[in-house]
Amino acid sequence: MAGQFRSYVWDPILIVSQIVLMQNVYYGSLGLWLALVDSLVQSSPSLDQMFSPEILGFSTPPGRLSMMAFILNALTCALGLLYFIRRGKQCLDFTVTVHFFHLLGCWIYSSHFPSSLTWWLVHAVCIALMAVIGEYLCMRTELKEIPLNSTPKSNV
Repeated sequence: MAGQFRSYVWDPILIVSQIVLMQNVYYGSLGLWLALVDSLVQSSPSLDQMFSPEILGFSTPPGRLSMMAFILNALTCALGLLYFIRRGKQCLDFTVTVHFFHLLGCWIYSSHFPSSLTWWLVHAVCIALMAVIGEYLCMRTELKEIPLNSTPKSNV
């Protein structure tokens, strides 16, 4: 079909590569946020901060700081959706996929399914923030005007 603006051909290689890229963005930025938070309170970094459901909590300062890092990571990953996914319709799909693989990683790391209410609340808020802000940013770029005049303007 000639003259079509965007092709809707199912491309599994593109989808898988975008999933892998978003996982890298998720864990890379989460690692940076956790390192920044740890440097502020002179704490030693640990994989437990990323994958242990028991770390997140309101009762301890490290738990609150880890929750803050997860929230900031959702905002950073929304920018990843803007730059790498670029489709508002796909933001929720990729957000849920990233967090589903994080759930599996937490389950494997801690050898039990996350049952902490705080863990589920933090990740529900992160999913909502990442999807809504990512979709908003993508929709802004999708709705930009397309210039119809391709010839340069002359100053006569």
